[in-house]
Formats: sequence, structure tokens, C-alpha cells
Amino acid sequence: MIPRYETEEIKKIWSDKNRFQRWLDVELAACKAWNEAGVIPDEDLKNICEKAGFDVEKIHEIEEVTQHDMIAFNTNVAETIGQSGRYIHLGLTSSDIIDTAASLLLCESMDLIISKIQKLHKVIGEKAVQYAYTPCAGRTHGIHAEPTTFGLKLLNHYAELGRDINRLMQSKEEMAFGKLSGAVGAYANCPPSIEARVCELLGLNVDPVATQVIQRDRHARIVTDIAICGGSMERLALEVRHLQRSEVLEALEPFKKGQKGSSAMPHKKNPILSERVCGMSRLLRGYTIPAIENIALWHERDISHSSVERIIWPDMFHLIHYMTKILTEIITNIVVNEEKMIENINLTNGLLFSGRVLTTLVEKEGISREDAYVIVQSNAMKCWNEKIQLLDLLKADQRIKALSNEELESLFDLKYYFKHVQEIFSRFPELDTISATK
Repeated sequence: MIPRYETEEIKKIWSDKNRFQRWLDVELAACKAWNEAGVIPDEDLKNICEKAGFDVEKIHEIEEVTQHDMIAFNTNVAETIGQSGRYIHLGLTSSDIIDTAASLLLCESMDLIISKIQKLHKVIGEKAVQYAYTPCAGRTHGIHAEPTTFGLKLLNHYAELGRDINRLMQSKEEMAFGKLSGAVGAYANCPPSIEARVCELLGLNVDPVATQVIQRDRHARIVTDIAICGGSMERLALEVRHLQRSEVLEALEPFKKGQKGSSAMPHKKNPILSERVCGMSRLLRGYTIPAIENIALWHERDISHSSVERIIWPDMFHLIHYMTKILTEIITNIVVNEEKMIENINLTNGLLFSGRVLTTLVEKEGISREDAYVIVQSNAMKCWNEKIQLLDLLKADQRIKALSNEELESLFDLKYYFKHVQEIFSRFPELDTISATK
């Protein structure tokens, strides 16, 4: 049984069967290139293409003796072909196959997770439009600041995840490179023309100057960009966790029929899915250090990177894929408590409007900002400590002379803060902002 966070789609990509198949794809492409160059006879190429195969278990058995996975693979493949199998791996070194095939595996994985993240991105955008004008308290340092909307909160996350998608697309492009430059990158036994043709057949670009390996800065960027994307997902999950707190209760992740929150406290609805996303993001960040440390290999290569990559590559794709799946479920089925959002806005007796009062006093009373600040802060502190409405305190403050009670009341209008919501949404023309109206 696979761990719960593993997904069948990623598991299939990083299975031994698929990994060996990508190795075989590279080997067969090399044979075709050698045939076109007049080195491998047509009949031998025909035999190779028709008969070439492998047995995963047999490869593992051979590797137990040889202690070399590529030799075990090539031995097994050659056995399936017969006499023509002598042309398998012609002029190549192990990393020519392994690194070129790794690029195929990484690009295949990137295509999958990008498509999943794009679906999450779409869901967040739709929810942002739906709640474009739903008032809620904006918070800085965890403290009520000024009014905002739940839609603007989500739109901010939508924009961030969009940048993540762009970065991942760029990372994939920088990873779509192959190399067949030989033991130290000098093409001693395989000319650049063969490399170019193989990469063309595989849909890859040619690494302009590789050593025995493709340099690990390319791979490190994929790991770090996935970790950054995980950080963006964690930020959204953390917002849900905060909003689900009993004292806040503005938005809750879905709670299924029959689900239980605590073995001891039957009333509990815990944000376990959001917490899971946050925890997995920590794992992703942990992979960035070994990925960056893999960049510095001895001379033209060593093998210290290999053991690291066998673990972190499939695992990081499992994690980000699962995180995306869970977060999509959370946002799709999120329970938004609009009444509680209004209740929380009113919780501090009008303190969220102090900034607008400050600005208006400077404009209307003809006093300095410092003096206006003193007036507003003194009333705000009294409002905070004595639980008196800030508006009532301002109406009774003799220092305020130019503003009538009606003008003071107008400063506590929520609509004032939402007058540019539509304009902000219009910066994302792909969203259906028709429904994002007052």
C-alpha cells in the first residue's frame, strides 16, 4: 500500500517501468541517429526497433551482480534483441542516457502538475469573483486594519499562483535539454550531430556545453520553483486555518458527513486539510538545500547527486501534486460565513475606519497630520479600552469642529473601501468579472 500522499499519476511516471522505458526511448533514438549516419545497418535497426524490450525484475537481478543499473539495463535489452543488440549504447556513457531520460521524466511530471495547478488557479479565480464585494476585516499583524473583501483576498492568492505557474513553465523549458556528449563532454565517441538528432527525435533541446552530466542548476531551479509554489499554497492554506479559528470563524474548509474532528471532543471541526498542506510545504522547502548542493560536483562529474535525486524528484512531485489536489478540494467546497465577516467588522466598534477619519481631519479641519493623529488615536484607545463606538466618541470630541455628525457618519461607510474593486479585478481579463459587481 502506497502512502496516502502518493498519487497514481506521479507514481506511474516515476515507476521503474516508466524510467526504464525512457532510457529505452533514448537508446532507440540514438540507434536511429546512428542508422541515418550510416553506422547501424537498416536490418539491424529493424531488429532493434521490433525486438527491443526489458524486464524490470531481470534488470534488478543483473544489477545485484554488476552494481551498475545502466549496465544491467543494457545487458537485459541486448538479450531481448539478439545479435543486433551490440549496437545498443553505441558511443555513449551512462549519463548520456540517464540525464537525457531524466529530462523527459521531469518534463512529463511538470506537464502534469502544471495542469493540476492551473485547475486550482481557475477555482480560486472563480471564488474571487463570487466574493468580490463580500466585506471582511483586513488584518495586518493579525490585528484588524481596514475593511477589504473576501474576493480581494482570494484575488491576491490567484495572482500569486499565476506567477507560480509562469515560473514552473519557465523551469520546464530550462529542463527540456538532452546531452550525448560522452564521458567528459568532449564528444570523443559520439559526434554532436548524433546528439542533435537524438534530441530532435525526443523533443528536447541540446545542452550547449555539458560535461558527463547535465549541470544541476537546471534541476535545482525546478526544485526551488516547486518549493516556492508550495509556499504559495501554504500561504493560502494558512489563511484558511486562521479564518477557521473559533474566534474568527469567517471561512471553513469542508467537513464531510461522518467526519470526526477529535477523539475526545465531539464538537471539533479542525482544519486538518489546510494543516496537511502547510506541513507538506515544509518538506518541499527541505528539498531545496540538497538540490542546490547537487550543483557543485567534482570536476566533470561525480555521483553524489544521484542518490539524492532518486529520492527528492519523485517525492517532491508526489507532494506538490497531492497538495494541489487537497487545496483544490478546500477552495472548491469552502464554507464562507458572510454574516460572521460583518460581525467581526463590527467587533471593534468602528476602529477599522480610523484611517479614513485621520485623512479627513487633515483635509477638512486644517490641522497637521500629527495633531489629527493625536485626536483619532486618543479616541481609538478609549474605544478599545471602554468598548464605546468610535463614531460616538468622535461626535462628542470638541476638538473636531469642521465636520458635522452626518459627515462623521459618512466616514464609516463600507462602500468607500470597495470603490476600486472592479478596477483591480479588471487587471485579470481572463476572469469573468461581469459577476464581480456591487
